[in-house]
Amino acid sequence: MKSIINLKNKNSFVKIEKGELISFKRENKEYIHQKGNKGWRNSDDEMFPVIGPTVKNNYRVHTKNGIAILDQHGLLRELDYTLVSSNENSANFIKKYSKNTAIKNSKFPVKSNEENLFWPFDFSFEKNFKLENNVLKIEFIINSKKGMPFMLGYHPAFLLSNTGNEILESNETKITLKDVFKAGSNAFPILGTDKVTLKNIDKNDLEITTKGFNNFMLWTEVDNMLCIEPITQYTSHTDQKFSEENMSLSQGVNFFL
Repeated sequence: MKSIINLKNKNSFVKIEKGELISFKRENKEYIHQKGNKGWRNSDDEMFPVIGPTVKNNYRVHTKNGIAILDQHGLLRELDYTLVSSNENSANFIKKYSKNTAIKNSKFPVKSNEENLFWPFDFSFEKNFKLENNVLKIEFIINSKKGMPFMLGYHPAFLLSNTGNEILESNETKITLKDVFKAGSNAFPILGTDKVTLKNIDKNDLEITTKGFNNFMLWTEVDNMLCIEPITQYTSHTDQKFSEENMSLSQGVNFFL
């Protein structure tokens, strides 16, 4: 697979590395957090088939197909994308998983007690990028057996101006970086909405709209980046158990944007 895929049109430029969005520039202004800068080691990632710290459940998730062992945010991020196709304006990637296959846990042994992870369902996970009229669309398609339980979260990090004065707006509510700092590792929830707007002092406003998620959470520990994460479920403010009773159920094919 080509290491770097570039998408471009008249005013916008996108760079993708092995399925990870590492740059989105419009009129030569960067909107994506850059690897190597303080804050987070990645620029985007996915959370699947669970969201949140499974240590509360001793890393166990209860399903109709038996107990799974999953670390924080699931096991999808431990798999590699395969490039399906690309051109000047689009790129399509896929990950495939066979049920009960042991996957090495990159958090072990420093941050986790579980050396290997597994999930008792087959699935494929597609991530499709399309640059259209200076708007970047990212589509996720999950193929699995109907009834498979899951949660899905997209975890992009956006570059800030280092002023601490950025404001995020949603449904006429304003959220500041101080609000996000205060939420800490639980992340700041924005529930029941499909749109948020980041007002960044040295750039045009960044609008994020979604389909299928209906929730967001915000996380950062620094003033130079902010993770604005579309999620299907917010797990940090409850004592819910990690079981399929608290998850979405697959329709066989599920689409998110």
